[in-house]
Order: sequence, then C-alpha cells, then structure tokens
Amino acid sequence: MNERQRARRPGGRSARVGAEVHQAVTDLIGERGYGHFTIGEVAARAGVADSSIYRRWGNLETLLADVMLTRLNAQSPMPDTGSLAGDLRTYAAAVAREITGPDGLALLRLAVALSNDSQHAVRARDDLRDERTRQLQSMLDRARERGEPAPDALEVLDHVLAPMYIRVLFDAGELTPEYVDGLVDRLL
Repeated sequence: MNERQRARRPGGRSARVGAEVHQAVTDLIGERGYGHFTIGEVAARAGVADSSIYRRWGNLETLLADVMLTRLNAQSPMPDTGSLAGDLRTYAAAVAREITGPDGLALLRLAVALSNDSQHAVRARDDLRDERTRQLQSMLDRARERGEPAPDALEVLDHVLAPMYIRVLFDAGELTPEYVDGLVDRLL
C-alpha cells in the first residue's frame, strides 16, 4: 500500500469517530463531571470499541486534552481588525460565547481537572496553556508590528480570560458584552 492509499480522508470514518468520541466526552463531563466516567463509558456513548479509543489516544487524559485542544483550534482564526483593542474585544467576545455555550462549563471543568498531578494530565494541561498562549501571542505580535504597545500573553490571560473563566465556573455573573469589553479596556 502506498502513502496515498494510507492517508486518511479528512471527512472519513476516522473523523466521524473522533467527533463522536469528543462529543461523548463533552456530554459525560457535563452530566457527571471529570473523573466520574471511564474510557469504556465514552466508547459506549460514542458507539465505538474501547480498544479504538486506547489505540488512538492511549489514555483518558490524552483524550481529554485532545478534546480541549480541538475546541481551541476550532475557534475562528485570531481576529485581525487593524487594532489591538479591536482584536482583543473580538477575541474576548468569541471566548465568552464559547465558554457560555452549551458545552462551555463542561469544557472549563475539564481544563481545571487536567491540572491534577498525573504525568499525562500535567502534559495535557501544559499543551492547553501553550496553545492558548500561542494563539494570543500571534495577535500581540501583530499589534507590535503595527507599532502598538501590547501586553504580554500572560497579562491577557490574567486580566481578560481568567475573570471570564471564574465567572462561568462559579456562576458569579453574566458575561455581558459590556463586562467583556470592560476587561479589555482595563487591560489596555
């Protein structure tokens, strides 16, 4: 079999299985919380063999990290409005929509759960942090290239994303457009 024959079709069975497994994980986290289900239960919910999950992801933490990274990468491309203020407002609004959407709380709980001290979970957490930082850094670098002063990525995490995450995790208030824009304004 040559390379071309072995290549997976982007919309083929593998993609469908991946999407079904990801949705099963998200649903189970939403229903039961992290740590209250097994790979076998994910497999049953997704309608696949648990051996398929082990073969593709290896363990539950790697699967969970893949779910989070896929969600991060599925967000629209980093905004390019022509100004850092516009980019940050657009980005923050997109994050607010994502974390208040139907699977938002489950995914935030998953991100928190991946912060435990198992080797796989720590690696998964670090991958998530690195991907979010990479996304932010591309926007901040673009602003600097335009000659705008820009904070560093950690400041954006601390002053814009973290307050939104806390509000959603602790049901501490709505993420209104005014609130989200205010976070960006205070940062800048």
